[in-house]
Amino acid sequence: MAKVLFIVGDFVEDYEIMVPFQAIAAVGHDVSAVCPDKKAGDFVRTAIHDFEGDQTYTEKPGHNFTLNASFDEINFADFDALVIPGGRAPEYLRLNEKVLEMVKHFNDNNKPIAAICHGAQILAAADLLKGRKCSAYPACAPEVREAGGEYENIEITDAYTDGNLVTAPAWPAHPAWISQFLKLLGTKIII
Repeated sequence: MAKVLFIVGDFVEDYEIMVPFQAIAAVGHDVSAVCPDKKAGDFVRTAIHDFEGDQTYTEKPGHNFTLNASFDEINFADFDALVIPGGRAPEYLRLNEKVLEMVKHFNDNNKPIAAICHGAQILAAADLLKGRKCSAYPACAPEVREAGGEYENIEITDAYTDGNLVTAPAWPAHPAWISQFLKLLGTKIII
């Protein structure tokens, strides 16, 4: 069983926190979700991003997601892997130096990292993308490239693994993204 840390914030994409958090817990891993300036029992608001034929995604209010760990009390070095959901939260989470320190720790120690959608904004801010291939929501492609990464323009239902890093464009990629992340965790599911 791995200890998996989720870094989230208000207006994280609803599916991108709810689905992987529950799926990774369902296969037996110990999952914890934290948010700067919040503690266990607090919640973050989520946003539902959908693809309805417009030039970009639409946004609607989502659910409240209850945190089960306190940002200021965790020892991130105790965790085996990291998940960075997308939505609007990465836009401001990347400004938090402790968030960047955490992300760098996972990368520097070759621990699995899964980032989806706008999560690439945090990867870019943490300076992890030089010479690496990374998928993300297409609007984040310039940030991936500016950070020295190679943007992987894959189908919205696909994911891409580069070493310890699994990335995907958006929540329609959950089956591929979660599967590739579980493989990095060494998870064996027997049917």
